[in-house]
Formats: sequence, C-alpha cells, structure tokens
Amino acid sequence: MSILSRINCPDDVRDLSAEELTALCAELRSFLIENVAVTGGHLASNLGVVELTVALHRVFDTSRDRLVFDVGHQSYIHKLLTGRRGDFPNLRCYGGLSGYPKPCESVHDAFTAGHASSAISVALGMARARSLLNEDYSVIALVGDGALTGGLAYEGLNDAGQSGVPIIVVLNDNGMSIRKNVGGLSRYLARLRVKPSYFRFKKITRSFSQRFPGGRQIYGIVKKLKDRIKASLLASRIFEDMGFYYIGPVDGYDIPKLEYLFRTAREMATPVLIHVITQKGKGYPPSELHPELYHGVSGLDSRTGTALHSEKKSFSDVFGETMCEIAQTDDSLCAISAAMIPGTGLENFASRFPDRCFDVGIAEEHAVSMAGGMAKQGLRPVVAIYSTFLQRCYDEIMMDVALLGLHVVFAIDRAGLVGEDGETHQGVYDVGFLSHFPGMTIFAPSNNTELRSMLKRAVFETDGPVAVRYPRGSQGRFLPDTSEHDCYCAREGKDMTILTYGRLIDEAMEAARILEGYGIDAEVLKLNKIFPFEPDSVFSSLDKTGRLLVAEESSEEGSVGSRIAACAALRLCRYRIRTLNAGQRFIPHGSVKEQLALVGLDAASIARTIMEEFGLGRK
Repeated sequence: MSILSRINCPDDVRDLSAEELTALCAELRSFLIENVAVTGGHLASNLGVVELTVALHRVFDTSRDRLVFDVGHQSYIHKLLTGRRGDFPNLRCYGGLSGYPKPCESVHDAFTAGHASSAISVALGMARARSLLNEDYSVIALVGDGALTGGLAYEGLNDAGQSGVPIIVVLNDNGMSIRKNVGGLSRYLARLRVKPSYFRFKKITRSFSQRFPGGRQIYGIVKKLKDRIKASLLASRIFEDMGFYYIGPVDGYDIPKLEYLFRTAREMATPVLIHVITQKGKGYPPSELHPELYHGVSGLDSRTGTALHSEKKSFSDVFGETMCEIAQTDDSLCAISAAMIPGTGLENFASRFPDRCFDVGIAEEHAVSMAGGMAKQGLRPVVAIYSTFLQRCYDEIMMDVALLGLHVVFAIDRAGLVGEDGETHQGVYDVGFLSHFPGMTIFAPSNNTELRSMLKRAVFETDGPVAVRYPRGSQGRFLPDTSEHDCYCAREGKDMTILTYGRLIDEAMEAARILEGYGIDAEVLKLNKIFPFEPDSVFSSLDKTGRLLVAEESSEEGSVGSRIAACAALRLCRYRIRTLNAGQRFIPHGSVKEQLALVGLDAASIARTIMEEFGLGRK
C-alpha cells in the first residue's frame, strides 16, 4: 500500500517516520506529474515545494492556522495533503478542483490567491484580526515564484515588520517567476544563499550567551559585534531593517530542519521571515532543465516530458511575430512585459532585440508607468500583458499615460473568458475600465490576420493610448481580414441585428445559421474598433431590423451593449435592445466552451435568447 493512499488529512502526515516521509515526497511528485500531464496546470512550481509543503503541514494545523499562498498556483501539494487527492482527475475542469486555493473548497484554504504579491498584506490583516479578537493561531504567508518582484509585497513587508505583530513569512526562493527572476532583489537573495559563515557565527553567539551567568548582558555586547560582522558579510539587511527576524537561507528539501525552524518561528512573538531555497521543477528532469517551459502545461507525455501542443498558431505567437516585423523597420519600437515574456509570445523578440525588450518582473504598475516615460521621450512602447493583470494598472494608465495623451500600445492577451484558470484570471473587465480613459482606443481582432493589421494600425496610425485585445488560443472560423472597417457587416438580414466583436463572431454567425432554420433572417455586425465607436453603422442596421442583441465577453458594467443602449435612449429611439454578456458575477473555471454556455454566449444560447426575448421564429 502506497504512503500517499494513506494520507487523507494533515494528521496522517504528522504520524509518518523519516523514511515514510521520503517515500511520500517521491509519491507526491509522481502523482502530480501523472495527473497534470492529463489535466494540464502548473507543474514546475508545485514540484519545487513538495518537502516545504509537507514540513508546513507537520508543524501547522491549516484548518485553524492560516496559510496564505502567494501565488496560488503552488498549492497543489497542499491540496493533496488536505483530503482532495480524489478530486485531482477533475483539476481545473468545470465543477472540479480549482488550480488555486479556494476557501469554499476546503477549510484548509485560508484565502483565494491567483495574482502575485498580496499574501503578506493579507496575512498581516489576518494576524491583526487575531490580536483584536484575542484568538490564538499562527499566520503564515508562503511567498514564491517571483512574488517579491511586485511592489505590493514590499508594502506588506514594510507594514508587517514595523507592526511587531507575530507573523511568519516563508520566502520560497527558487530564483524564478516564470522565467528567471530579474532585478536587484534577485541579486540580493543570491548573495544571501552563499553566506553561511554569518549563520554559523549567529548560532555560536546564541549558544555562548545561554551557558554562562549574565549571558543576557554578554549577548547584548556580542550582538553589537555580530551586527557589524553581519553587515560586512551580507552587505544589506533589508528584511531585518524592515523589522523581521531573518532566518536562512535554509535547504528547502531538509524536512527536519524546516520543521525545527517553523516550530521556532511559531514560538517567537515577532515578525519572522524564513528564507528557503528550492528548485523549480525539482524531481522531474525535463522541468529541472527547463522550468519555464513546465510552469504551466496544457498536457504532456509524462514519460518524456513532451508537451502536447496545438499545431495552430496562437494569437500570442502572431503578436510576437508581428512585433519582430515592426521592429525590423522601426528602431523606436520597444516591448515591455511583467514576467510574461514566454506567455505573451515575446521570446523571439527578446532574443532578436534584447536592448528593446524589458522584463520588469511581476510589477505591472511599474511597466505601465515606465512605458509612459518611454513614450514621452519619443519611443513606441508596447506593453504586452494579460487582461487579468492589466486590472492592477488602472491608476497608472490614467495618470501616467492617458492624462498626457501618450502613445502607449497595450497588447492585451487572454482577453475574454480564459478557461481553466477561472475566476482569478478571467479577462472580462478590461473593456469596461479601459473605456473610462479619455483618448483611449480599443481594437478587437477576430483572427491572426486582423491581429497583424490592427497591431500595426495601433502602432503607426493611432494617437494616444491604444489597446489591442485578443483571446487565449488560436483563431476561429471567421477568416476574412476586415480590419480596415471599424464596423463590418458579416451577414445581411432583415429581422434582427446581432452585434459582436472578437472571437464571438463565430458564435454569432452560427447563431444566425440556427435562426435561419426557424425562419429568422439575422444581420450580423462585427465591431473591430470597440471604443470609441461611431453608432451610425449600428443604427443604420437597426433602422432596417428594429431589434438588436449585443453579444460580448465582457462584464455588464461598461460593456459595449450598455453604451449602445444609452446612446439609443438619448436619441429617443424605439429600437428593442438586449445585451448579452458575462454579467455581474465571477465565472468559475472550466473550458471556454463550457464558460460560453454558462453565460449564454454560445451559438445555441444566443439563438434561443433571440427567439425568447423578441418573440421571433415559427411556433
């Protein structure tokens, strides 16, 4: 009987011997590789934290102690140890296990975590709540995968350290976010890893002070000497200067030592930071060699590590190719990424134009403000960013780009429904908040050719801030290049107008075909420039059909449909208008196809809504 099969809760982990723990960690890795190879998900980051997670669960009771992940994609081992092993065949599937911590899923999940750098702030809030409510439990923030390259992490560190509130920050230092970490902090942590001499000295002085009478006074004197030696050995005391008791670096695969340090930190009535060294992708040779390729996988051959890629070019691929084409003829073009060079398709650009490609780490706000400075001085910056991460940059877009009318291009990947990553990563909010900014232009291509054309249009033909938003994955079935039109009539009809943009043109065209079978002749309009847009093309169609359904992968507030409805009301028009979108809710994980059906944006649902809402079709 395997060790893992006996683990149904963290109590079962605490009862294991040292030999059994070694076997358990090997089984956890094998289980993870075999399952993620089928379901897809975050592999390398979880392989790296097996022993670390086991040690945490042997010391802390996460049903009461609060373990806050930063970022949440390193929580798979935690889920396996907290009674969810049987759910892993449905990992990231609709109705199945989430790829991120979710309190509604388990009492052991303290907080939802999908974005980076917030765990220390959240954990400090929990620790302060504990103090004010006179309760007794530990609060741990597990920070990893480059989260310390984000500014919010330092805001949390600064406040937590000076507060004196007991809190434990475990820094999982694997030298990576998705690619190798960048910036000064990465170099600082690297220096810490190679300075064991200081920590040996620290142990000796503590032991000395405990063995002799008057040891406390002696230790005070020695501490001053120790601090001077420490400063000379480490050159910086960033964590201790913030108010943390720093412990480390420590081997992230030495479970007994990790347990000892966690128990020690738990007894200390002060903020403690434990610096743990791990290797992303540990225990699986393909991911150890290329951890960035195994950060997130959609499927692979578990024996060889060969990824099961689609043969189709993705929108991200086409974006990267087009950036290289433009850069060859325009020396002012630059690319900026927030730790997402591979994910946004910029790897080839980074290789060919290294002086014009800037990876700023997980620091989206900084990326946008820096782009504003570059644009002000005459460059053409393109900020490549996922829709969900662009949400962090609202103020920077407003103050550092839009206010001055600066020409910054936002290449917004993963726009619309994203599939298996679920609520924390849905790209349905950017249309609403980007349209708040004066001078903003938003393009929405439906296929690869349109993406090429619209990106070039955004770079060369559009003033001020401009966004080009496109979904995850590859192009759909609608292939004509209509990018020269702001609004394009894809199908003429007389009974009904369907207006949409982006990849939903496929669903709209299929809905029109379904409606035709019920005797309904639907006109389909495709918006290529969704903001600002001239409503005359839409109203010209409405003058003929009198009925409009606006279908879009957007939240309800700030949607194109809501703006058209408001415009029609101002014109005192008597058209019948129905908006159809993702609504005012968070959309759970599942396939994009399932999510479209859930919110009523698949072809069958669009056709059904038209017949029900407008009373059309043969009885």
